[in-house]
Amino acid sequence: MSRDPRYDILFEPVKIGPVTARNRFYQVPHCNGGGYRDPSAAAAMRGVKAEGGWSVIFTEQTEMHHSSEIAPYIELHLWDDEDIPIMARMADAIHEYDALAGTQLAYAGVNGPNLYTREIPLAPTAMPIRTYTSDPVSARAMTKKDIRDLRRWHRNACLRAQTAGYDLICLYAAHGHGVIQHFMSRATNQRSDEYGGSLENRTRLMRELVEECQDAVGDSCGITLRLSLDEIIGDLGLANSEVRDLIEMHAEVPDLWDLAHGTWADCSGASRFKEEAAQQELVEGIKALTSKPVVGVGRFTSPDVMVKQVSSGILDFIGCARPSIADPFLPRKIEEGRIEDIRECIGCNICISGDMTMSIARCTQNPTFMEEWRKGWHPEKIQGKGDSETVLIVGAGPAGLEAARALGARGYQVVLAETETRLGGRVARERNLPGLSAWGRVADYREYQLSQMPNVDIYLDNELTADDILAFGFEHVALATGSSWRADGVSRLHVVAMRNDDSIPVHTPDDLMNGNIPAGKVVVFDDDHYYMGGVVAELLAENGAEVTLVTPAARVSEWTVNTLEQGSIHAKLAGLGVHVVLNRGVTRIEQGSVWHECVFSGQAEALVADAVVMVASRIGNDALWRALRAREDEWEQNGIKSIKLIGDAESPAPIAWATYAGHRYARELDMPDIGDALPFRREVTQLKID
Repeated sequence: MSRDPRYDILFEPVKIGPVTARNRFYQVPHCNGGGYRDPSAAAAMRGVKAEGGWSVIFTEQTEMHHSSEIAPYIELHLWDDEDIPIMARMADAIHEYDALAGTQLAYAGVNGPNLYTREIPLAPTAMPIRTYTSDPVSARAMTKKDIRDLRRWHRNACLRAQTAGYDLICLYAAHGHGVIQHFMSRATNQRSDEYGGSLENRTRLMRELVEECQDAVGDSCGITLRLSLDEIIGDLGLANSEVRDLIEMHAEVPDLWDLAHGTWADCSGASRFKEEAAQQELVEGIKALTSKPVVGVGRFTSPDVMVKQVSSGILDFIGCARPSIADPFLPRKIEEGRIEDIRECIGCNICISGDMTMSIARCTQNPTFMEEWRKGWHPEKIQGKGDSETVLIVGAGPAGLEAARALGARGYQVVLAETETRLGGRVARERNLPGLSAWGRVADYREYQLSQMPNVDIYLDNELTADDILAFGFEHVALATGSSWRADGVSRLHVVAMRNDDSIPVHTPDDLMNGNIPAGKVVVFDDDHYYMGGVVAELLAENGAEVTLVTPAARVSEWTVNTLEQGSIHAKLAGLGVHVVLNRGVTRIEQGSVWHECVFSGQAEALVADAVVMVASRIGNDALWRALRAREDEWEQNGIKSIKLIGDAESPAPIAWATYAGHRYARELDMPDIGDALPFRREVTQLKID
């Protein structure tokens, strides 16, 4: 197959200062949870993207000086020459497939608590550090000498990046995370000298840094500037109108303008709250202010939307972070005329949670993300089958679908049996909840891939028993039978069933997804703390219920802080009139009342309710597994080599865990037993000689 001519414009070369990108696919800087701890894993991940056709590939935020760092978050370092080999490994991996390697230099300023280095934070104006965790540390105001030092530190960092082999260096002035933005914004710059006051003064440092970095690296590297389009923080913040004035004032200074939305949560908004190309209104018209190329983001997954961004003069480059994670081969698939094979990002932001939890990042759609080096998993290549021939997979949810797809790609004869009349399992139900329609792509992608595999047969509306499975004689059986929400309240607050006299109907999210939606006064008890409690409350409110959400946490859907959507969830519920009760747990249901207590003081109160929705925890549907395990002595005589429980049936977790479980099962089938060896590679710190 060949490229559709409609997409030719996406494959035109574009000049960025002294270097040229071979197409318009630009992987903007994004974190991965690896950083300085797992550099080989991060390098391999970037290299795979270069192989997949991205012409520009950036590292994540790279801390460029030890006086400003964001521990405990795990980013790259370029503090001194000892960091150059790690950075070079990234650049080398990107260059292997002729992509331009870029790194984003960051000086955190008022966002850098320096918990590791113990240096005094520096910022334009003295103020408390502004971090996700409200660290009780303050920055001191930078002196003129500090500013001169900062300029020298940037030049030195650029020279190190150049030595490491980078073609592009981005100066970070976006998301409220970089000192350049802190100087630009009146919210963080109350100086009265030549670096404060007017827009010209507040952008003075930006211009000095860009021009001095350009002088330092000469004609071997392009210097780009990443800029927030609107801080969206009120009168003191940089508004979009002032950003346009800024760009017009310094139109030809950087070699490229890299435009982000506002905060990181604004820029990388979850699909529940942000559509594709969400920042278009903020970026339209900016290209007319400068002759330099412009890149913008918007969770772009549709080639037609990408073409419109370029052909209508909005962007020169299609900037992507999350879509490049979900499908590192997105550009190549467009170029080869295989757009139906694109693994589209669902905007769940589970990838971001890796950075926020200081752990290796995951992707719901792409289970090989950050496992390219650690496990040797390639997103588009998989080893051939082993000695066995046949596999039965019971359950067509995320784990079962991914296992079937990957096993089919390996060449096994696969049968996928599903009790429902549609594929997708939990995804098929959850995609119908408010804001979660994009999550259906998990099933859609895999359903299409399976439809192209003659060695995979699918049987719907087919509930299997232990007798059936033993009689079929498949060599291997994977039980991906999913999980169910508990109605008894067992989760974190309650480790045994909650007291309940059955005076009020109790529902679970499963009931609501099956169409049984209670009315009247409804109490939602959320002890799950991910997205479901907020989604259920939203669904009930939209259906006219008077909703009270009770949670033992200090925030609604507390864990979604890690996916950058917690604030949007609370705002949405407040707008719908949902009454939110924090730091309190439902303790019992009796005599028509729902009793809840303060998690600190134990003070109890009662709510009158017509129904309760229990968003507590899920339990694996493992009855079939237990029945088969009880008859393990019959497996061999029926030709069965293995039966394994996978996905939510084994351990309920987010969808990304389920697709990973299915993929891992498929990769490891018929592979040698590694015993007690680690199932992945890791970087091991070497002790320095005193």
